[in-house]
Order: sequence, then structure tokens, then C-alpha cells
Amino acid sequence: MSDEVARVLAAAAQGVFPPADGTVTVVAQPNERDAGVLAFTAHSVVFTDEDPDWVRAELAATSSDALAAAMNPVFLARMTARCGRHMNTIDLLTVADALPGPPPVALREIDDPEHPRVARAVKFRDGVRVWAADGGMVVLGRGVAGRWEAAVEVDEDARGRGLGRDLAVAARHLVPGPAVWAQQSPGNARSVRTFQAAGYRPVGSEALFIAG
Repeated sequence: MSDEVARVLAAAAQGVFPPADGTVTVVAQPNERDAGVLAFTAHSVVFTDEDPDWVRAELAATSSDALAAAMNPVFLARMTARCGRHMNTIDLLTVADALPGPPPVALREIDDPEHPRVARAVKFRDGVRVWAADGGMVVLGRGVAGRWEAAVEVDEDARGRGLGRDLAVAARHLVPGPAVWAQQSPGNARSVRTFQAAGYRPVGSEALFIAG
């Protein structure tokens, strides 16, 4: 296990990124659960316990474009086959600094392990906590390399009133660490706009290799 991914993420949260030199860094997984690829501007980080020499050979064979090789679908498919995992989507990775004071929306902490959003969260995060608002909820937990991650859910009949943005901001007040991360599918423009309106900064893209 390695803490290199945690160091890369902590630096990125402060606006310090790997060198934009067109290369790929291969590091060990931070834990048994978390494996995948982080892509920043002209630099990618593959975190896996697979043989680094095999990973580099596959990257070279996948694409002549080193800038895109680590997020090339062919490489990602070979990686998931190699490690016996699967992946969902390539997400936009965003981060926001924690904020002091109470959240901008009334919340109550709940214990609802059957809720689909919560059930999904516990597959990818540790220490999951959930708060409900009138018309939605916010979920916090420790995800990749121990980073704090947020997800929000807004009921269909409560949309269009800025609640999603308020819940995303609420996560910034609730997070016990210095920053909170969130992933959005790039095609989900509504979610992308919501988190950016709440002050989350795009830092790169992320593909996770999921066990089970």
C-alpha cells in the first residue's frame, strides 16, 4: 500500500498538480479497495497493484498519444480485465475548500441504509454520514485514499429552486477535513453546473476500477 495517491490529491486540492510533461506515473494502490486512474493536465496517475512494467507496456501499446493513453477506453478495458474489476464512468473530479459556520440549508442527520444513494455510497466510502433536507439529502464519506467525498440528491419535485447547489455548499460546511471532493459524470450537465455554482473547482478526471 502507498500514500502517494493521498499526497497527489492533497496537493491538487491546493492547486499544485503533477508536472504537465505528458507522462504517466504508476503507483501502488492506497488500499485494497481503491484502484484507478487520475488524469490531470498532461499528466496521469495510475494507481494499481498490478505490475508497473505491464502497465507501462499496455500504455505504450494502446495509443501513440501519451497525453490520452491512460484514459483510452482500450487501456481501461485491459486494466479491468487484468485486475478482475469493472468500471462505471469516467468522472469529472472536483474539489472545494471547507467553509466555517452552519450550512445554508436546514438539515437533520439520518440513518437510512436502504436509500439507494446511501447504499451506493457505502460501497465506495467509509464512515458514511447522511443529512436530509426538505426535498433532498447530502452524503459525506471517506473515499479514494481517504479523501472526504460528497454526493447530493434532490427530489424530482424540489428541483429548479437551487436546492442542489445549497446541499453541495452544505457539504463544505459539514466536512471535518480541509477540503471536500465530488465527482460528476461529464454528460450530467445539471450536476456539473450545480457543483461549480457551489464553488467546486475542476481538477481532472477519474476512472475507478471497482471490485466485486
